[in-house]
Amino acid sequence: MKEDTIILQDLLSADQAKRQFIGETELRAQENTSRRIVLNDGTLLSNSQSVMRGVSARVRRSGSYGFASDSDYSPAGVERVLTHATENAGFLNGRRPLGKNYRGGRSPYKNEDGLRHAERASEADIMRTLTELDRHLKETYPKLASRRVIYSGLTMEKLLLTSDQVHSHTLTPRAILAVALYLEAPDGGMVELYNVFGGYGYFGDHFFEQETKLHEDMEKMYRALDEKAGGVYARGGRHTVVLDSDLAGILAHEAIGHTVEADLVLGGSIAGPNLGKPVASELVTLIDYANEAFGERCPVPITVDDEGTVAKDAVLIDEGQLVGFMHNRETAHHFDHEPCGNARAYEFTDEPLVRMRNTCIVPGKDKLQDMIASVDDGYYLINSGNGQADTTSEFMFGVTKGYEIKNGKIGRALRDTTVSGVAFDVLKTVTMVSDDLTWSCGGMCGKKQMIPVGMGGPAIKCEMNIGGRG
Repeated sequence: MKEDTIILQDLLSADQAKRQFIGETELRAQENTSRRIVLNDGTLLSNSQSVMRGVSARVRRSGSYGFASDSDYSPAGVERVLTHATENAGFLNGRRPLGKNYRGGRSPYKNEDGLRHAERASEADIMRTLTELDRHLKETYPKLASRRVIYSGLTMEKLLLTSDQVHSHTLTPRAILAVALYLEAPDGGMVELYNVFGGYGYFGDHFFEQETKLHEDMEKMYRALDEKAGGVYARGGRHTVVLDSDLAGILAHEAIGHTVEADLVLGGSIAGPNLGKPVASELVTLIDYANEAFGERCPVPITVDDEGTVAKDAVLIDEGQLVGFMHNRETAHHFDHEPCGNARAYEFTDEPLVRMRNTCIVPGKDKLQDMIASVDDGYYLINSGNGQADTTSEFMFGVTKGYEIKNGKIGRALRDTTVSGVAFDVLKTVTMVSDDLTWSCGGMCGKKQMIPVGMGGPAIKCEMNIGGRG
Protein backbone atom coordinates (compact mmCIF):
# COMPACT_ATOMS: atom_id res chain seq x y z
CA MET A 1 0.00 0.00 0.00
CA LYS A 2 1.48 3.31 -1.01
CA GLU A 3 2.38 5.76 1.75
CA ASP A 4 -0.05 8.48 0.69
CA THR A 5 -3.07 6.15 0.64
CA ILE A 6 -6.24 8.04 1.42
CA ILE A 7 -7.20 7.60 5.06
CA LEU A 8 -10.27 9.66 5.90
CA GLN A 9 -9.36 9.62 9.59
CA ASP A 10 -6.28 11.68 8.71
CA LEU A 11 -8.70 14.51 7.98
CA LEU A 12 -11.54 13.86 10.33
CA SER A 13 -12.38 10.88 12.52
CA ALA A 14 -15.45 8.85 11.63
CA ASP A 15 -17.20 9.96 14.81
CA GLN A 16 -16.45 13.61 14.08
CA ALA A 17 -17.73 13.29 10.53
CA LYS A 18 -20.92 11.55 11.56
CA ARG A 19 -21.73 14.32 14.03
CA GLN A 20 -21.97 16.63 11.01
CA PHE A 21 -24.32 14.30 9.09
CA ILE A 22 -27.88 15.54 8.73
CA GLY A 23 -30.28 12.78 7.71
CA GLU A 24 -29.14 10.19 5.17
CA THR A 25 -25.58 11.06 4.19
CA GLU A 26 -22.75 9.56 2.13
CA LEU A 27 -19.25 11.00 2.46
CA ARG A 28 -16.63 9.84 -0.07
CA ALA A 29 -12.92 10.58 -0.22
CA GLN A 30 -11.25 9.53 -3.48
CA GLU A 31 -7.98 9.61 -5.37
CA ASN A 32 -7.54 8.57 -9.03
CA THR A 33 -3.98 8.21 -10.31
CA SER A 34 -3.56 7.84 -14.08
CA ARG A 35 -0.45 7.17 -16.15
CA ARG A 36 -0.20 7.12 -19.95
CA ILE A 37 2.83 6.48 -22.18
CA VAL A 38 2.63 6.39 -25.97
CA LEU A 39 5.39 5.19 -28.33
CA ASN A 40 4.79 5.56 -32.07
CA ASP A 41 7.41 3.89 -34.27
CA GLY A 42 9.90 4.30 -31.44
CA THR A 43 9.16 7.99 -30.86
CA LEU A 44 7.84 9.00 -27.44
CA LEU A 45 4.64 10.94 -28.12
CA SER A 46 3.32 11.14 -24.57
CA ASN A 47 4.43 10.45 -21.01
CA SER A 48 1.92 11.89 -18.59
CA GLN A 49 0.62 11.30 -15.10
CA SER A 50 -2.32 12.88 -13.34
CA VAL A 51 -3.80 12.74 -9.85
CA MET A 52 -7.39 13.70 -9.05
CA ARG A 53 -8.05 13.87 -5.32
CA GLY A 54 -10.85 15.27 -3.26
CA VAL A 55 -14.00 14.70 -1.23
CA SER A 56 -17.70 14.65 -2.02
CA ALA A 57 -20.92 14.29 -0.08
CA ARG A 58 -24.46 13.36 -0.95
CA VAL A 59 -27.37 14.10 1.38
CA ARG A 60 -30.95 12.94 0.96
CA ARG A 61 -33.86 14.86 2.43
CA SER A 62 -37.49 13.81 1.79
CA GLY A 63 -36.69 12.14 -1.51
CA SER A 64 -34.29 14.71 -2.99
CA TYR A 65 -30.52 14.26 -3.18
CA GLY A 66 -28.09 17.12 -2.76
CA PHE A 67 -24.51 16.61 -3.98
CA ALA A 68 -21.33 18.64 -3.51
CA SER A 69 -17.62 18.07 -4.07
CA ASP A 70 -14.40 19.88 -3.23
CA SER A 71 -10.75 19.38 -4.20
CA ASP A 72 -9.70 20.85 -0.86
CA TYR A 73 -8.63 17.63 0.81
CA SER A 74 -8.80 18.89 4.37
CA PRO A 75 -11.20 18.91 7.34
CA ALA A 76 -12.47 22.27 6.07
CA GLY A 77 -13.20 20.72 2.68
CA VAL A 78 -15.13 17.89 4.32
CA GLU A 79 -17.19 20.36 6.34
CA ARG A 80 -17.93 22.43 3.22
CA VAL A 81 -19.18 19.51 1.09
CA LEU A 82 -21.43 18.30 3.92
CA THR A 83 -22.88 21.79 4.34
CA HIS A 84 -23.38 22.43 0.63
CA ALA A 85 -24.85 18.99 -0.08
CA THR A 86 -27.36 19.51 2.73
CA GLU A 87 -28.30 22.94 1.38
CA ASN A 88 -28.65 21.54 -2.16
CA ALA A 89 -30.93 18.76 -0.94
CA GLY A 90 -33.13 21.30 0.85
CA PHE A 91 -33.24 23.52 -2.23
CA LEU A 92 -34.30 20.68 -4.53
CA ASN A 93 -36.81 19.28 -2.09
CA GLY A 94 -38.44 22.69 -1.70
CA ARG A 95 -39.12 22.79 -5.45
CA ARG A 96 -39.69 19.12 -6.19
CA PRO A 97 -40.72 17.32 -3.01
CA LEU A 98 -40.82 13.57 -3.66
CA GLY A 99 -41.70 12.40 -0.19
CA LYS A 100 -40.41 8.86 -0.76
CA ASN A 101 -38.72 7.00 2.04
CA TYR A 102 -36.63 3.93 1.31
CA ARG A 103 -37.38 0.70 3.12
CA GLY A 104 -34.83 0.76 5.92
CA GLY A 105 -31.20 1.78 5.71
CA ARG A 106 -28.08 -0.06 4.71
CA SER A 107 -26.85 -2.61 7.22
CA PRO A 108 -23.70 -1.59 9.12
CA TYR A 109 -20.72 -2.90 7.18
CA LYS A 110 -16.95 -2.43 7.21
CA ASN A 111 -14.87 -3.29 4.18
CA GLU A 112 -11.22 -3.02 3.21
CA ASP A 113 -10.42 -4.40 -0.21
CA GLY A 114 -7.30 -4.38 -2.34
CA LEU A 115 -5.23 -2.27 0.05
CA ARG A 116 -2.13 -4.46 0.07
CA HIS A 117 -1.23 -3.84 -3.57
CA ALA A 118 2.18 -2.47 -4.43
CA GLU A 119 3.81 -1.63 -7.76
CA ARG A 120 6.84 -3.86 -8.34
CA ALA A 121 8.03 -1.99 -11.42
CA SER A 122 9.70 1.43 -11.25
CA GLU A 123 9.08 4.16 -13.82
CA ALA A 124 12.40 3.20 -15.41
CA ASP A 125 11.28 -0.45 -15.57
CA ILE A 126 8.04 0.53 -17.30
CA MET A 127 9.76 2.68 -19.90
CA ARG A 128 12.44 0.06 -20.49
CA THR A 129 9.83 -2.66 -21.04
CA LEU A 130 7.92 -0.53 -23.54
CA THR A 131 11.01 0.53 -25.51
CA GLU A 132 12.31 -3.05 -25.59
CA LEU A 133 8.95 -4.27 -26.88
CA ASP A 134 8.95 -1.58 -29.57
CA ARG A 135 12.51 -2.53 -30.57
CA HIS A 136 11.51 -6.21 -30.75
CA LEU A 137 8.60 -5.37 -33.06
CA LYS A 138 10.81 -3.29 -35.34
CA GLU A 139 13.57 -5.89 -35.62
CA THR A 140 11.43 -9.04 -35.74
CA TYR A 141 8.75 -7.80 -38.15
CA PRO A 142 10.46 -5.47 -40.66
CA LYS A 143 7.43 -5.64 -43.00
CA LEU A 144 5.35 -3.60 -40.53
CA ALA A 145 4.33 -0.24 -41.96
CA SER A 146 3.87 1.24 -38.49
CA ARG A 147 3.53 0.23 -34.84
CA ARG A 148 2.22 1.83 -31.68
CA VAL A 149 2.72 0.78 -28.05
CA ILE A 150 0.54 2.40 -25.36
CA TYR A 151 0.56 1.92 -21.61
CA SER A 152 -2.44 3.10 -19.57
CA GLY A 153 -2.45 2.72 -15.80
CA LEU A 154 -5.32 3.70 -13.51
CA THR A 155 -5.59 3.29 -9.75
CA MET A 156 -8.87 4.24 -8.07
CA GLU A 157 -8.86 4.53 -4.29
CA LYS A 158 -12.03 5.30 -2.36
CA LEU A 159 -13.09 5.63 1.24
CA LEU A 160 -16.82 5.81 1.87
CA LEU A 161 -18.57 6.63 5.15
CA THR A 162 -22.38 6.64 5.45
CA SER A 163 -24.80 7.73 8.13
CA ASP A 164 -25.92 4.12 8.62
CA GLN A 165 -22.43 2.88 9.46
CA VAL A 166 -21.05 1.64 6.16
CA HIS A 167 -17.29 2.17 6.21
CA SER A 168 -15.58 1.01 3.02
CA HIS A 169 -11.97 1.54 1.94
CA THR A 170 -11.00 0.10 -1.45
CA LEU A 171 -8.13 0.32 -3.89
CA THR A 172 -8.58 -0.93 -7.47
CA PRO A 173 -5.52 -0.81 -9.75
CA ARG A 174 -5.54 -1.59 -13.46
CA ALA A 175 -2.66 -1.79 -15.94
CA ILE A 176 -3.32 -2.01 -19.69
CA LEU A 177 -0.79 -2.43 -22.48
CA ALA A 178 -2.24 -1.74 -25.93
CA VAL A 179 -0.45 -2.57 -29.18
CA ALA A 180 -1.49 -1.48 -32.67
CA LEU A 181 0.24 -2.97 -35.73
CA TYR A 182 -0.14 -1.80 -39.33
CA LEU A 183 0.76 -3.70 -42.49
CA GLU A 184 0.42 -2.90 -46.17
CA ALA A 185 -1.79 -5.39 -47.99
CA PRO A 186 -0.94 -6.82 -51.44
CA ASP A 187 -3.70 -4.69 -52.99
CA GLY A 188 -2.09 -1.53 -51.63
CA GLY A 189 -4.48 -0.96 -48.75
CA MET A 190 -3.46 -0.76 -45.10
CA VAL A 191 -4.66 -3.29 -42.52
CA GLU A 192 -4.50 -2.92 -38.75
CA LEU A 193 -4.87 -5.04 -35.65
CA TYR A 194 -5.22 -3.64 -32.15
CA ASN A 195 -5.05 -5.69 -28.99
CA VAL A 196 -4.90 -5.05 -25.25
CA PHE A 197 -3.17 -7.01 -22.50
CA GLY A 198 -3.08 -6.81 -18.72
CA GLY A 199 -5.96 -6.07 -16.39
CA TYR A 200 -6.50 -5.86 -12.64
CA GLY A 201 -3.26 -5.03 -10.86
CA TYR A 202 -0.17 -2.95 -11.54
CA PHE A 203 2.27 -2.97 -14.45
CA GLY A 204 4.64 -5.19 -12.51
CA ASP A 205 1.92 -7.80 -11.99
CA HIS A 206 1.50 -8.32 -15.75
CA PHE A 207 4.51 -7.12 -17.75
CA PHE A 208 7.62 -6.66 -15.61
CA GLU A 209 10.12 -9.43 -16.43
CA GLN A 210 7.55 -10.98 -18.81
CA GLU A 211 9.49 -10.53 -22.05
CA THR A 212 8.95 -14.09 -23.34
CA LYS A 213 5.19 -13.93 -22.87
CA LEU A 214 4.97 -10.53 -24.58
CA HIS A 215 6.97 -11.81 -27.54
CA GLU A 216 4.65 -14.81 -27.87
CA ASP A 217 1.63 -12.49 -27.86
CA MET A 218 3.23 -10.32 -30.55
CA GLU A 219 3.95 -13.35 -32.75
CA LYS A 220 0.29 -14.41 -32.62
CA MET A 221 -0.82 -10.86 -33.34
CA TYR A 222 1.52 -10.41 -36.30
CA ARG A 223 0.55 -13.77 -37.79
CA ALA A 224 -3.13 -12.78 -37.64
CA LEU A 225 -2.33 -9.39 -39.19
CA ASP A 226 -0.44 -11.04 -42.05
CA GLU A 227 -3.42 -13.33 -42.69
CA LYS A 228 -5.73 -10.33 -42.66
CA ALA A 229 -3.56 -8.51 -45.22
CA GLY A 230 -4.23 -11.36 -47.66
CA GLY A 231 -7.82 -11.73 -46.55
CA VAL A 232 -11.16 -11.30 -48.26
CA TYR A 233 -14.24 -9.16 -47.68
CA ALA A 234 -17.27 -10.70 -46.05
CA ARG A 235 -20.42 -11.22 -48.08
CA GLY A 236 -23.09 -8.79 -46.98
CA GLY A 237 -26.33 -10.16 -45.58
CA ARG A 238 -27.67 -12.38 -42.82
CA HIS A 239 -25.33 -15.20 -41.87
CA THR A 240 -24.70 -17.85 -39.27
CA VAL A 241 -21.78 -16.70 -37.13
CA VAL A 242 -19.76 -17.83 -34.16
CA LEU A 243 -18.97 -14.79 -32.02
CA ASP A 244 -15.87 -15.24 -29.91
CA SER A 245 -15.80 -13.92 -26.34
CA ASP A 246 -14.69 -10.38 -27.24
CA LEU A 247 -17.65 -9.75 -29.53
CA ALA A 248 -20.06 -11.66 -27.30
CA GLY A 249 -18.90 -9.43 -24.43
CA ILE A 250 -19.45 -6.23 -26.40
CA LEU A 251 -22.92 -7.44 -27.33
CA ALA A 252 -23.71 -8.25 -23.68
CA HIS A 253 -22.46 -4.88 -22.45
CA GLU A 254 -23.46 -2.38 -25.11
CA ALA A 255 -26.61 -3.81 -26.64
CA ILE A 256 -28.10 -5.62 -23.65
CA GLY A 257 -26.48 -4.24 -20.49
CA HIS A 258 -27.36 -0.60 -21.09
CA THR A 259 -30.98 -1.41 -21.88
CA VAL A 260 -31.39 -2.99 -18.42
CA GLU A 261 -29.82 -0.17 -16.40
CA ALA A 262 -32.83 1.00 -14.42
CA ASP A 263 -32.31 4.72 -15.04
CA LEU A 264 -32.40 4.04 -18.79
CA VAL A 265 -35.42 1.78 -18.30
CA LEU A 266 -37.16 4.77 -16.70
CA GLY A 267 -36.10 6.76 -19.74
CA GLY A 268 -37.94 4.37 -22.05
CA SER A 269 -35.56 1.51 -22.89
CA ILE A 270 -36.96 -1.57 -24.58
CA ALA A 271 -36.27 -3.62 -21.44
CA GLY A 272 -39.10 -1.98 -19.48
CA PRO A 273 -42.10 -3.61 -21.19
CA ASN A 274 -40.17 -6.89 -21.60
CA LEU A 275 -39.52 -7.61 -17.92
CA GLY A 276 -40.68 -11.14 -17.20
CA LYS A 277 -40.81 -12.04 -20.91
CA PRO A 278 -38.55 -14.17 -23.14
CA VAL A 279 -35.89 -12.01 -24.82
CA ALA A 280 -33.34 -14.68 -25.77
CA SER A 281 -32.80 -18.35 -26.37
CA GLU A 282 -33.17 -20.60 -23.32
CA LEU A 283 -29.40 -21.17 -23.62
CA VAL A 284 -28.72 -17.54 -22.64
CA THR A 285 -28.27 -16.43 -19.04
CA LEU A 286 -26.77 -12.97 -18.55
CA ILE A 287 -25.34 -11.78 -15.22
CA ASP A 288 -23.63 -8.62 -14.04
CA TYR A 289 -21.09 -10.03 -11.57
CA ALA A 290 -20.02 -8.02 -8.54
CA ASN A 291 -16.54 -9.26 -7.71
CA GLU A 292 -16.12 -12.98 -8.34
CA ALA A 293 -17.29 -15.32 -11.09
CA PHE A 294 -16.72 -19.05 -11.37
CA GLY A 295 -14.23 -19.06 -8.52
CA GLU A 296 -12.03 -16.26 -9.89
CA ARG A 297 -11.80 -12.51 -9.28
CA CYS A 298 -13.58 -10.39 -11.87
CA PRO A 299 -11.68 -7.77 -13.92
CA VAL A 300 -13.30 -4.92 -11.94
CA PRO A 301 -14.13 -6.31 -8.49
CA ILE A 302 -16.72 -4.24 -6.60
CA THR A 303 -17.32 -5.16 -2.95
CA VAL A 304 -19.32 -2.07 -1.91
CA ASP A 305 -20.71 0.44 -4.39
CA ASP A 306 -20.45 4.22 -4.06
CA GLU A 307 -23.77 4.50 -2.24
CA GLY A 308 -22.64 1.98 0.40
CA THR A 309 -24.66 -0.97 -0.89
CA VAL A 310 -22.89 -4.30 -0.44
CA ALA A 311 -22.38 -5.65 -3.95
CA LYS A 312 -23.82 -8.93 -5.14
CA ASP A 313 -24.42 -10.45 -8.56
CA ALA A 314 -27.36 -9.10 -10.58
CA VAL A 315 -29.09 -11.74 -12.69
CA LEU A 316 -30.53 -9.97 -15.73
CA ILE A 317 -31.57 -12.74 -18.13
CA ASP A 318 -32.25 -16.22 -16.77
CA GLU A 319 -32.53 -19.00 -19.37
CA GLY A 320 -33.81 -16.54 -21.95
CA GLN A 321 -36.23 -14.62 -19.73
CA LEU A 322 -35.61 -11.01 -18.69
CA VAL A 323 -35.79 -11.15 -14.89
CA GLY A 324 -34.14 -8.00 -13.54
CA PHE A 325 -32.47 -4.63 -13.94
CA MET A 326 -29.35 -2.99 -12.52
CA HIS A 327 -30.15 -0.40 -9.86
CA ASN A 328 -29.06 2.31 -7.54
CA ARG A 329 -31.02 2.60 -4.29
CA GLU A 330 -33.50 5.08 -5.76
CA THR A 331 -34.46 3.02 -8.83
CA ALA A 332 -34.57 -0.18 -6.75
CA HIS A 333 -37.14 1.51 -4.50
CA HIS A 334 -39.12 2.67 -7.54
CA PHE A 335 -39.35 -0.86 -8.99
CA ASP A 336 -39.62 -2.57 -5.60
CA HIS A 337 -36.42 -4.52 -6.32
CA GLU A 338 -33.40 -5.16 -4.14
CA PRO A 339 -30.28 -3.14 -5.12
CA CYS A 340 -27.18 -5.21 -5.94
CA GLY A 341 -24.54 -2.47 -5.75
CA ASN A 342 -24.51 -0.94 -9.23
CA ALA A 343 -24.14 2.73 -8.21
CA ARG A 344 -20.65 3.83 -9.28
CA ALA A 345 -18.77 7.12 -9.70
CA TYR A 346 -15.54 7.65 -11.63
CA GLU A 347 -14.05 10.72 -9.93
CA PHE A 348 -14.73 12.48 -6.63
CA THR A 349 -16.60 15.16 -8.60
CA ASP A 350 -19.05 12.59 -9.96
CA GLU A 351 -22.35 11.55 -8.41
CA PRO A 352 -22.94 7.76 -8.46
CA LEU A 353 -24.86 6.49 -11.49
CA VAL A 354 -26.34 3.10 -12.34
CA ARG A 355 -23.40 1.32 -13.99
CA MET A 356 -22.35 -2.14 -15.04
CA ARG A 357 -19.51 -3.91 -13.28
CA ASN A 358 -18.60 -7.27 -14.95
CA THR A 359 -21.26 -8.29 -17.45
CA CYS A 360 -21.26 -11.52 -19.42
CA ILE A 361 -23.29 -14.42 -20.75
CA VAL A 362 -22.88 -17.52 -18.59
CA PRO A 363 -20.87 -20.31 -20.29
CA GLY A 364 -22.80 -23.25 -21.72
CA LYS A 365 -21.87 -26.84 -22.55
CA ASP A 366 -20.50 -26.66 -26.11
CA LYS A 367 -16.91 -26.83 -27.33
CA LEU A 368 -15.74 -24.02 -29.60
CA GLN A 369 -14.40 -26.49 -32.17
CA ASP A 370 -17.80 -28.23 -32.29
CA MET A 371 -19.53 -24.89 -32.79
CA ILE A 372 -17.29 -24.09 -35.76
CA ALA A 373 -17.70 -27.63 -37.15
CA SER A 374 -21.49 -27.20 -37.09
CA VAL A 375 -21.41 -24.25 -39.55
CA ASP A 376 -21.47 -25.10 -43.27
CA ASP A 377 -21.13 -21.55 -44.54
CA GLY A 378 -20.65 -18.65 -42.14
CA TYR A 379 -18.09 -16.68 -40.16
CA TYR A 380 -16.00 -16.89 -37.03
CA LEU A 381 -15.74 -13.34 -35.65
CA ILE A 382 -13.13 -12.65 -32.99
CA ASN A 383 -12.27 -9.02 -32.22
CA SER A 384 -14.37 -5.87 -32.27
CA GLY A 385 -13.59 -2.27 -33.11
CA ASN A 386 -15.73 0.79 -32.56
CA GLY A 387 -19.48 0.48 -32.41
CA GLN A 388 -22.70 1.82 -31.02
CA ALA A 389 -25.99 0.64 -29.56
CA ASP A 390 -29.13 2.31 -28.29
CA THR A 391 -31.85 1.57 -25.77
CA THR A 392 -33.90 -0.33 -28.37
CA SER A 393 -31.03 -2.89 -28.26
CA GLU A 394 -30.24 -2.09 -31.90
CA PHE A 395 -26.47 -2.20 -32.48
CA MET A 396 -23.68 -1.95 -35.02
CA PHE A 397 -20.11 -3.02 -34.17
CA GLY A 398 -16.93 -3.08 -36.20
CA VAL A 399 -15.13 -6.41 -36.58
CA THR A 400 -11.36 -6.20 -36.93
CA LYS A 401 -10.47 -9.90 -36.85
CA GLY A 402 -12.43 -12.83 -38.24
CA TYR A 403 -12.42 -15.80 -40.59
CA GLU A 404 -14.68 -17.58 -43.02
CA ILE A 405 -16.15 -20.91 -41.98
CA LYS A 406 -16.53 -23.33 -44.90
CA ASN A 407 -17.84 -26.87 -44.41
CA GLY A 408 -17.13 -26.71 -40.70
CA LYS A 409 -13.52 -25.54 -41.07
CA ILE A 410 -11.79 -22.19 -40.63
CA GLY A 411 -11.13 -20.58 -44.00
CA ARG A 412 -9.66 -17.31 -45.19
CA ALA A 413 -9.13 -14.31 -42.94
CA LEU A 414 -11.48 -11.34 -43.24
CA ARG A 415 -10.81 -7.70 -43.85
CA ASP A 416 -12.61 -5.25 -41.54
CA THR A 417 -16.38 -5.64 -41.54
CA THR A 418 -19.40 -4.84 -39.38
CA VAL A 419 -22.19 -6.71 -37.63
CA SER A 420 -25.59 -5.27 -36.82
CA GLY A 421 -29.03 -6.17 -35.59
CA VAL A 422 -31.40 -5.94 -32.65
CA ALA A 423 -29.73 -7.68 -29.73
CA PHE A 424 -32.86 -9.22 -28.24
CA ASP A 425 -33.69 -10.69 -31.67
CA VAL A 426 -30.13 -11.92 -32.19
CA LEU A 427 -30.06 -13.63 -28.80
CA LYS A 428 -33.21 -15.55 -29.71
CA THR A 429 -31.23 -17.22 -32.53
CA VAL A 430 -28.51 -18.56 -30.22
CA THR A 431 -28.20 -22.34 -30.68
CA MET A 432 -24.81 -23.06 -29.04
CA VAL A 433 -22.84 -21.51 -26.17
CA SER A 434 -19.23 -22.50 -25.45
CA ASP A 435 -18.15 -23.94 -22.12
CA ASP A 436 -15.31 -21.47 -21.52
CA LEU A 437 -15.13 -17.83 -20.43
CA THR A 438 -12.71 -15.08 -21.38
CA TRP A 439 -12.81 -11.54 -19.96
CA SER A 440 -11.71 -8.45 -21.84
CA CYS A 441 -9.11 -6.72 -19.68
CA GLY A 442 -9.42 -3.09 -20.76
CA GLY A 443 -13.10 -2.16 -20.96
CA MET A 444 -14.11 1.45 -20.31
CA CYS A 445 -17.75 2.56 -20.36
CA GLY A 446 -18.60 6.13 -21.26
CA LYS A 447 -22.13 6.58 -19.91
CA LYS A 448 -21.94 10.27 -18.87
CA GLN A 449 -18.62 9.57 -17.10
CA MET A 450 -15.88 7.09 -18.03
CA ILE A 451 -15.42 4.12 -15.71
CA PRO A 452 -13.62 0.75 -15.89
CA VAL A 453 -15.86 -2.25 -16.56
CA GLY A 454 -15.39 -5.95 -17.17
CA MET A 455 -17.01 -7.62 -20.16
CA GLY A 456 -16.57 -10.92 -21.90
CA GLY A 457 -18.11 -14.34 -21.93
CA PRO A 458 -18.20 -17.56 -23.88
CA ALA A 459 -18.46 -17.87 -27.64
CA ILE A 460 -22.01 -18.00 -29.01
CA LYS A 461 -23.43 -19.33 -32.27
CA CYS A 462 -26.21 -17.16 -33.68
CA GLU A 463 -27.45 -15.33 -36.76
CA MET A 464 -26.89 -11.66 -37.54
CA ASN A 465 -26.36 -9.17 -40.33
CA ILE A 466 -22.85 -8.69 -41.70
CA GLY A 467 -21.71 -5.75 -43.78
CA GLY A 468 -19.65 -6.66 -46.80
CA ARG A 469 -19.46 -6.98 -50.56
CA GLY A 470 -21.73 -9.03 -52.73
